Amino acid sequence: MIVEMRTYTLNPGTTPEFEKRFAEALPNRTKLSPLAAFWHTEVGPLNQVIHVWPYEDMAARTRIREEATKQPGWPPNTREFVVSQKSQVFIPAPFSPKLEARQLGNLYEIRTYTMLPGAASTVIERWAEKIEGRLKYSPLAFCGHTELGGLNQWIHVWAYKDAADRFAVRDKARASGAWPPNTRGQFVKQENMFVVPAEFSPLR
Repeated sequence: MIVEMRTYTLNPGTTPEFEKRFAEALPNRTKLSPLAAFWHTEVGPLNQVIHVWPYEDMAARTRIREEATKQPGWPPNTREFVVSQKSQVFIPAPFSPKLEARQLGNLYEIRTYTMLPGAASTVIERWAEKIEGRLKYSPLAFCGHTELGGLNQWIHVWAYKDAADRFAVRDKARASGAWPPNTRGQFVKQENMFVVPAEFSPLR
């Protein structure tokens, strides 16, 4: 399984219309493969939308994307709103949950860490030791490392009821000793953003 995250930066003020047109075109696209999630940024880099597509492998991704261009109305008529586009392909961590339609929270935090080259196996091992304890406090939506795009990146996506819940959960997890894993020295950069699911996002 691979997971593609496509991040589009939009002109200011155009996110609602982009989501509307995307939603209208989506049924024909999902005849070929499912959308896992669709978010727009609330805190962090603004005016971005992120859509998440799981595939069996890279060959399936290539084939399905070619077939999708033959579907009526796909891609959606949104080009006028797009400033830039980025695609990243992730390999899920062994403990990453299955990406499927479910209600997890109203607010998602996407944390992206840049690892030292070759650190992925160590990070996976140390996270595996701690993840069960951390999941007692809030659900993990996805976790994995990049295969294509910016390399050596570790991404983890957490769901919360709201921003207050996010701060409370993180404080409780740290106080209990359940988190964080012992990965100090494995990362050279850390970033995060808060994103909100679109009405049509399967993962909400």
